[in-house]
Amino acid sequence: MLIGIPKEIKNHEYRVGLTPSSVRELAAAGHRVIVEHNAGSGIGASDAEYEKAGAGIVQGADEVFARADMVVKVKEPQASERAQLRPGQLLFTYLHLAPDPQQCKELVDSGAVCIAYETVTQAGGGLPLLAPMSEVAGRMSVQAAAHSLERAHGGRGILLGGVPGVAPAKIVILGAGVVGSNAAQIAVGTGAQVVVIDRSLDALRRMDRLLGARVITLFSNRDNIEEQVLSADAVIGGVLIPGAAAPKLVSRELLSRMKTGSVVVDVAIDQGGCFETSHATTHADPTYVVDGVVHYCVANMPGGVPRTSTYALNNATLPFVLALANKGWRQALKDDAHLRNGLNVADGKVTCLEVANDLRYVYHAPQTLLAA
Repeated sequence: MLIGIPKEIKNHEYRVGLTPSSVRELAAAGHRVIVEHNAGSGIGASDAEYEKAGAGIVQGADEVFARADMVVKVKEPQASERAQLRPGQLLFTYLHLAPDPQQCKELVDSGAVCIAYETVTQAGGGLPLLAPMSEVAGRMSVQAAAHSLERAHGGRGILLGGVPGVAPAKIVILGAGVVGSNAAQIAVGTGAQVVVIDRSLDALRRMDRLLGARVITLFSNRDNIEEQVLSADAVIGGVLIPGAAAPKLVSRELLSRMKTGSVVVDVAIDQGGCFETSHATTHADPTYVVDGVVHYCVANMPGGVPRTSTYALNNATLPFVLALANKGWRQALKDDAHLRNGLNVADGKVTCLEVANDLRYVYHAPQTLLAA
């Protein structure tokens, strides 16, 4: 198979779909790889390193999209990239379609086969291709909260850990999954007071075993959310319903009663965000203020640490890239029900139930397309 790696073009996105070491594995399996010039520059990987690994270097994304059987990316294809997709071409990347009807429509119209990292599952539950970036984003969210709480950035002027004689900041984390548990570990390390809220008692028990008395765990209900959000200095949103739009846990009315200069960090923004006042921002302009509350809603947070993020992502995605290349997408999906759950759009049809429900498409079960 001919696999293409374009340079990411989303605002301040420095990650890349495949590292040179991943290219080497694909080349060893007998596949050809073409990489757009300077696609790896954001992680410090030169064209020469890709050539040494066995890739060919091409000058523009148009050649990548025109030639490749499978395009491997990191972020959802931008409008100019979607316009270059063709029927039957395989796209493997993050998509986050539920809050993005325009992208979904254009992918459906393209006729391409689109497999989303974020809906691939694994035995025992969990999302193995989303988890590495959730780990990164969860850890980064505390850094973002600390930075945004500084007075110069619109915050209350509070140090997360306080100092002797001065109380630390209170950080409330909505969600005890991968984002929440990683955020909590870093937040506890700063010396902040940390509260984690989730509707899963099993997730709260895991959090308690992990961090013990250093974190307060609360069951998610309206009373607990309201009480904790109103007393928080920073609220980190890390809730997820796989494939679907994130639930709005904090309303505009509740947010309007938060402390002036407090901060919300919406890690769920890729799926539409869990604060009613959230809209996506970029690393170039990461924050805005609503009702005196600083909002940090960067939609590609891990892109800020691209080297760590790319290598962590490739550790998880490479086995699936190899399976798709070795078998072709139909056989790979027939053989692996978890990879099959990643199929969101194919042959002009929506094949992810949550996306179909949220965007009002007719749902087509992936199995119905694999028999063709």
